[in-house]
Amino acid sequence: MSTKIDLSLSRPNRIYRPSEPLEGKILVKSASSISHYGIRMAINGSVNLQVRGGSAGVIESFYGVVKPITILSRTLEIRPSGKIVSGTTEIPFSITLRNPKEDNSERFYETFHGTNISIQYLATVDIMRGYLHKSLSATVEFIVESDKADLLNPPISPEMVIFYITQDTQRYPILPELKSGGFRITGRISTQCSMLEPLSGELTVEASVLPICSIDIHLLRVESVLLGEKIITETSLIQTTQIADGDVCRNMTLPIYVVLPRLLTCPTVLAGPFSIEFKVAIVIFFQSELSRLHPKSDPLTPRLWMAMETLPLELVRARERRSQLVNCADRVGLLS
Repeated sequence: MSTKIDLSLSRPNRIYRPSEPLEGKILVKSASSISHYGIRMAINGSVNLQVRGGSAGVIESFYGVVKPITILSRTLEIRPSGKIVSGTTEIPFSITLRNPKEDNSERFYETFHGTNISIQYLATVDIMRGYLHKSLSATVEFIVESDKADLLNPPISPEMVIFYITQDTQRYPILPELKSGGFRITGRISTQCSMLEPLSGELTVEASVLPICSIDIHLLRVESVLLGEKIITETSLIQTTQIADGDVCRNMTLPIYVVLPRLLTCPTVLAGPFSIEFKVAIVIFFQSELSRLHPKSDPLTPRLWMAMETLPLELVRARERRSQLVNCADRVGLLS
């Protein structure tokens, strides 16, 4: 049996705030005792930026990856040189993410996994075993959310925007029968939303010369990276939520309810070297012979049988409401 090392964090959801300690256990399983020259824990957080070839010109594509932005870099000695006995050994650790003795002007961005921008926090443990033996190492990612002191107080009333989609609002070519016969879809949707709340709204199909195939809500991320003196921006799809399948009864209100995915979204960030913004797109697919010959491919590519309205979306982090906390506690049996 070879020696195995693992990192176990104290919280199953792995969510921590900058002012809180990162706690857990180092688990070492070994068939025999091993000597070591110290056990060290490294905590690193960074903003990783890259520019894909399709988003930049020929010259910019040579650079590829932009220098990462360091958010956090700390190393702590967990144990000095010694021995680890055979069997399973648990070594507890606790590291404060934000050092109160240091300048706290550095901003802790929330964890985010995007296409060109990735904000990631990693905890790595190393058991140093000298030149004759390979060091033992384990890494785990933990999720960082904003400090409670920086959160907005609820309730955060969503900013609702009224929209309407007709043949005259489309920026791209549409089917001739749609252009001549027309269609009208109206509704409202929130353009500022708390990360703890769903994206909500409503939609009504008032008229349409062609039957409707489906209505989708696209959640989009807009990532911008500063490359030299040029800003490279790319829009990509996060998720699609279908709110109607098949033709829709006219003048019937359809609810819009979209749950935000945690790791693929974060509060809107407008920083110097980069920015992370979001958009929401209401997409209507119409039934036609042409649409049957060409099934859905890239949802962001305009089609003749498709109508779309795209709106900016600001995401914010707010405090949990007391009712949410009570419900969560009730689920795990903390309340009688």
